[in-house]
Amino acid sequence: MNKNDVIRLTIESLTDEGAGVGRYDGMVVFVPFTAVGDVLDVRIVKVGKNYCYGISENITTPSSDRISPDCDVFGKCGGCVFRHISYEAELRAKEEMIRSAFTRIGKIEPEFLPIIPNDRTSGYRNKAQYPVARDKNGALTSGFFAVRSHRVIPCENCRLESGIFGEIRSFVLEECTKLGISPYNEELHNGVLRHICIRRGHYSGEINVVLVARRNVPEFRKLGTILMKRFPAIRGVAANINRDRTNVIYGDEEHTLCGSPEITDTMLGKQFVISPRSFYQVNTPMAEKLYDEAGRLAQADGKTLIDLYCGIGTVGLSIAGNATGLIGVEIVPSAVENARKNAELNGFTNAQFHCGDAGQVTSLLREKGLRADVVTVDPARKGCSTETLDNITAFSPERIVMISCNPATAARDCGYLAERGYRTVSVRGADLFSRTAHVECVILLVRE
Repeated sequence: MNKNDVIRLTIESLTDEGAGVGRYDGMVVFVPFTAVGDVLDVRIVKVGKNYCYGISENITTPSSDRISPDCDVFGKCGGCVFRHISYEAELRAKEEMIRSAFTRIGKIEPEFLPIIPNDRTSGYRNKAQYPVARDKNGALTSGFFAVRSHRVIPCENCRLESGIFGEIRSFVLEECTKLGISPYNEELHNGVLRHICIRRGHYSGEINVVLVARRNVPEFRKLGTILMKRFPAIRGVAANINRDRTNVIYGDEEHTLCGSPEITDTMLGKQFVISPRSFYQVNTPMAEKLYDEAGRLAQADGKTLIDLYCGIGTVGLSIAGNATGLIGVEIVPSAVENARKNAELNGFTNAQFHCGDAGQVTSLLREKGLRADVVTVDPARKGCSTETLDNITAFSPERIVMISCNPATAARDCGYLAERGYRTVSVRGADLFSRTAHVECVILLVRE
């Protein structure tokens, strides 16, 4: 095949990024925003050795999974990939993503339990980070990056978020225009405001706003005061300074402009203090279901629990129950401070938290002769380091409960643990990120 060829294709499956997969003359063809069962005319836009990428030009026979998208920027912004199929079809696709990762990458066959569906597929996000730019008319705008680019797609109200997020963002842009605060220009590395970051407690309703900027400016303090007066739910406004040319959103320097940068919220009946850069699941009700499942698998009562990548302590403190001891490890200093405060808030006298890399801290704990009955891990998308996994097995826990937002790296890590005497018993998906390609899973491993 050649670029710009038009072929007739039937979509047979979906990738873990949500793209449709078909086959034509022995070649695999990937087509975004299609559905299993679609028969369509596809224009080839990129040709590889054994695969091609195409775009749909005409759907001759639509899949029975298809529905009408309900967002004006669907297919343009880099967020949702499943607004064109039914929710039932999305859940089936995510279950298949998990199954494929564990059997193909991990080379293991655990019990695959039914996915936990989301009760609310819109308005569920409690956090958002919006890049700021100028539109074609020179006005300030914000939204989301297009797929695989840093081109900002304006979006006034995202259907995944609370309506107040859009109101706050619009107000910030209006006031920045009045105050003469310019947007950051990534190509020229000039300008000021890079991102507007908002987080809201699902149950408390408390909000914090962080203005991520290339440099601090006096106008930020005035903006923070105006913002808190306009929106009483905002507890504090902070400026985070990121001076680097980087894809990383936050910098290391932070200034509280007004109020308190921390908010509080409830998780499984426990109180949590959350600072702006601390990890906290973006879908609180679904996180409660996820952690409830993790607690059922951990069976931590009367045992010593080590909680790696613990963040502000939500997993460990939610599932520890009557554990004899809880040891948390987290690399973000503000999150560790939150975790210690949260343990105190919830009456945990047998909890300790260490700040540092999971692999390095677990090595130090091993040197002290520590053993654990249960280990929980909730790493970032890249998964666990081999040093961390080796230290986990050296603790010789009876059970390991892994929570992961990336089935591929979770499957890889479980395959590694299988070689070291830990059998993956079960895997269950949890749909915390409805309408996107992301899916969380919770995994039980036991020592053979």
